Amino acid sequence: EVQDLLGRDPVQVNLKEIMGYVKDKVVMVTGGGGSIGSELCRQIAASNPKQLIIVDIYENNAYNIQLELQHKYPNLNLETMIASVRDAVKINDLFAYYHPDIVYHAAAHKHVPLMEDAPHEAIKNNVFGTYNVVKASHTYGVKKFILISTDKAVNPTNIMGASKRLCEMVVQSYNKISKTEFVAVRFGNVLGSNGSVIPLFKKQIKEGGPITITHPDIIRYFMTIPEAVSLVLQAGAYAKGGEIFVLDMGKPVKILDMARNLIKLSGLEPDVDIKIEFIGLRPGEKLYEEMLMKEEGMKTTPNKMIHIGQPIQLPDDFFDQLEDLRQSAFDEDSDIRKDVQHMVDTYHYDENTTHGIKKQRIKS
Repeated sequence: EVQDLLGRDPVQVNLKEIMGYVKDKVVMVTGGGGSIGSELCRQIAASNPKQLIIVDIYENNAYNIQLELQHKYPNLNLETMIASVRDAVKINDLFAYYHPDIVYHAAAHKHVPLMEDAPHEAIKNNVFGTYNVVKASHTYGVKKFILISTDKAVNPTNIMGASKRLCEMVVQSYNKISKTEFVAVRFGNVLGSNGSVIPLFKKQIKEGGPITITHPDIIRYFMTIPEAVSLVLQAGAYAKGGEIFVLDMGKPVKILDMARNLIKLSGLEPDVDIKIEFIGLRPGEKLYEEMLMKEEGMKTTPNKMIHIGQPIQLPDDFFDQLEDLRQSAFDEDSDIRKDVQHMVDTYHYDENTTHGIKKQRIKS
């Protein structure tokens, strides 16, 4: 089991004590078919919401979680909507019709190397998808909005992390002008989630190896999907507005140790039955992730696993800058990284490395 690789005891959260805020409420989960989104839906479905609305652009994932919840909770008032958070008109229509009380925003592009090759898509989907859902939440009187963020938003070295930092900035900006309680929850890597390292390693072991690791010293913070989701739900209960909740993920785990343990747990011997190869850090990848920016400070909550970062001061013309960024995002020839760095001064990238949309376009 993936939790065998954590090197610590699983986090226990008594959800029955904290899930009262979901009971009899209309709850919407964007990206509800994904790894985190679908587990959110499971936990929410078990807490007697008035209605649960799953929003996802990927129909197969949405269909799978829909079938599962319909089977397990036949009396659940469940709606599954295929829609993109990029489509502001559609998102507004959904909010106008369903009037959700609570929104968990999990929809995002998350793969670091893929987003390095498609930086404009990262900004269009993550930043402006979030902006659409945030504006609709404000307009239609949502009570709580919880953004799923990432430790990669701290001092980002890749466009995915920088895009999620911008999402946090959008959330904190709107919290100042809205009655909606806008918050973000930031955590590290989730064991066993779609596209994470464990399914890849399992596949490589099944194929006889080698296991490929970017660097012998690379470390990451890890949680299981149920751990991360239970803490997200608890952070939602603590939310008063404007907070960035930071989940304590214990000690970071060395990816090399994790790979060796997985080989052993598969009944094989590292470097004998299964070779391990180092392939070098990928563009935008750090050796380690940080959980909190220095200037944010820390506050505790009743759960020692959840901390609160102080809101960062944002420029007065933030929304004007955001509109400029929108123009850049839809101009495929723009230097989108430079524009993002102008807004996220903690974002640093290698200017000598050229990624992004391929210039060879098919001409009609």
